Amino acid sequence: MTTATTAAVGAVGLGKVFEGTGRQRIEALQDIDLAIAPGEFVSLIGPSGCGKSTLLRLIGDLITPSSGSLVVNGKTPHQARLDRDYGMVFQQATLLEWRSVRRNVELPLELIELSKAERAARAEAMLDLVDLAEFADHQPWQLSGGMQQRVAIARALAFDPALLLMDEPFGALDEMTRERMQQEVLRIWSRTGKTVVFVTHSIPEAVFLSSRVMVMSARPGRISQVIEVGLGARRDDDTREDQRFYEAITEVREALRHRQGAVGGEPVREATS
Repeated sequence: MTTATTAAVGAVGLGKVFEGTGRQRIEALQDIDLAIAPGEFVSLIGPSGCGKSTLLRLIGDLITPSSGSLVVNGKTPHQARLDRDYGMVFQQATLLEWRSVRRNVELPLELIELSKAERAARAEAMLDLVDLAEFADHQPWQLSGGMQQRVAIARALAFDPALLLMDEPFGALDEMTRERMQQEVLRIWSRTGKTVVFVTHSIPEAVFLSSRVMVMSARPGRISQVIEVGLGARRDDDTREDQRFYEAITEVREALRHRQGAVGGEPVREATS
């Protein structure tokens, strides 16, 4: 059994309060307990404003907790960041338009002062992993949105982190491209064995990608239910027609509706795959 202390990501009683001006005080997260095993793919889903991205940013040491404990690979999030234990992918690819695809992937390697030869070899390997090796010398504006996100994933994996944090990375893509990118991420996950924590508003996306789906309540966000997906490791277009796929979607939807009915949260998208 994975515990908070042995997990790739473990939290006990984790909370986050944002202090504003005057008397403004926003309790974003409250009493978060979780244990994510090494190599697991976990999605966070919940109504808008429930703290999904806040939780991801706590894991990534972009913000600090207000209460509770949090460990990443057995370390504080700050030490995990210093040790380059994770990479992050956001909704927008945020590529540098004046750098080639290859040089965008090399950027984090430049920051840690790897040699030119090491950077080139690692960038080539990562672009091959995301099937973009032939576009290494293109500029970002010459690529489609899905291809730009694949470059962002290659960049996040460039220094071989154990953990990949993904914050609605396909939210801006059309439905067909989004489905292709889901397949792409599963292929990369299968090949690399990384631990993935994935934020999404889409119920079908969470189910298709994940080994477990963590359902969050409206603010202050809590993990109200954890759903084991049970679709197996190999997933393809036929998986979307599998009875278990529909059953898991229903489980997540009912968990979300129950929490929203209790606390009045906003709806979560169900139509986007």
